[in-house]
Amino acid sequence: MTETLVGWHAVNALIQRSPARVQQLYAMDSIAPGKREQLEQSGIKLQVLNKDAFLKQVRFDEGLAHQGVAALAEPAQVLPEGALVEHLQGAQPLVLALDGVTDPRNLGAILRTAEAAGVSVVIQPKDNSAALNGAARKTACGAAELVPLVQVTNLKRTLEKLRKDAYWVSGAAGEEGSVPMTQADLTGPRVIVMGSEGKGLRKSVREACDQLVAIPMLGAVSSLNVSVATGILLYEAIRQRG
Repeated sequence: MTETLVGWHAVNALIQRSPARVQQLYAMDSIAPGKREQLEQSGIKLQVLNKDAFLKQVRFDEGLAHQGVAALAEPAQVLPEGALVEHLQGAQPLVLALDGVTDPRNLGAILRTAEAAGVSVVIQPKDNSAALNGAARKTACGAAELVPLVQVTNLKRTLEKLRKDAYWVSGAAGEEGSVPMTQADLTGPRVIVMGSEGKGLRKSVREACDQLVAIPMLGAVSSLNVSVATGILLYEAIRQRG
């Protein structure tokens, strides 16, 4: 089974992170010489085509910005719990944990935002979680191939372990006692935990958080789609990190 990724950012990130998964690269003959040279130096088979041939050869969803480059690759898989440590990298790792997010399209949208926000790894429980299926991959627009998705047996236990490893855990919740996101500290090694739209975070997961963070709601609507809320909190973390 193979999938096609399009767009310079997605393809370049895939080459850098998982070159062994890439079977073939395609580029339009009109791309910038520097980008073409970079693709050639990757060591992966490259086929340069004119626009008509490129659009005929490369199959991708309409509406995606292909930017004249595509990669045919083995799809990424959900990673086992033991793979978590190797993806906790950087001076200030930003980790995203999902509790009870069961809609594949929400998962895909969250992965897309997580990749754009520089999230190191996304964690989800094995049970009561959305599958990384075709709907999720399509919504993710290539991000499912780039952001590591790790499944764990017990999310509370994983969060508690991360806390012992000097991570601070911030759970999204609108209940009493929550700190407005602009007043919450989202810097440093950080885990942001998002719950389901209907029930929010489970009690056991809330108890594993250092703080509960709320997104200010100024209108009549009392809640947001979980993928939208995730984007707001992740970019607030980016703002605070400068």
